[in-house]
Amino acid sequence: MPTNRRNFLSWLGVTSIAGAIGLPESAQAQPVPLDGAYDVSWADRVAKAKARAVFDSPDIADGDALAKATMWRDEYMQVYGTPRSDIATVLVLRHMGIALAMDDTFWKRFGIGKEKKVLSPEGKEWADGNPNLAPAPAGSTYPYETLAQFIAGGGIVLGCDLAFGFAAQRYKKDAKGDSAAARAEALKALVPGVILQPSGIFAVMRAQQAGAGYIKAS
Repeated sequence: MPTNRRNFLSWLGVTSIAGAIGLPESAQAQPVPLDGAYDVSWADRVAKAKARAVFDSPDIADGDALAKATMWRDEYMQVYGTPRSDIATVLVLRHMGIALAMDDTFWKRFGIGKEKKVLSPEGKEWADGNPNLAPAPAGSTYPYETLAQFIAGGGIVLGCDLAFGFAAQRYKKDAKGDSAAARAEALKALVPGVILQPSGIFAVMRAQQAGAGYIKAS
């Protein structure tokens, strides 16, 4: 009996420590969402991956966060020989960075380049499109992928729904003040494959809980 008691206390201590230090959910049971209001299935992919990282982009910063995300993924593959399918690369577009989740029609219509002081790839005029949707300019130090290529290759791109709400308000004038209609128009301009989350903070923290290392990328 004493031996069994010691074993039990030892087990209890280990589980208590695990809870205290917050082991990634790849080593714990994962929470189950109450409903399907938001797609959080991406977190399961992160938890099961062999290498995980989340790149937090609260600013536009010329779209540099995408280049950093692809650079880390490619260098990890190069150093360790890990297949891309075993690497979870998460890019969170929140706050001002939500503009990077919107297509070129949105950028042109509302003059986002001029408003946010984003230059064209040539650096001579304001950008008239999302910098993450255009291929890297010739001679770039790092030939990053476009957002579409990143998503097609397994990258996870999450958008802050709070920030998206402000983007949707730009359509309210044309929608005659109808918020639902404005949001519907904004959703048409959301880059295909971007997954909206309740907030960017939720997305970043959820990725970390699933075991992703964090870096502020913009």
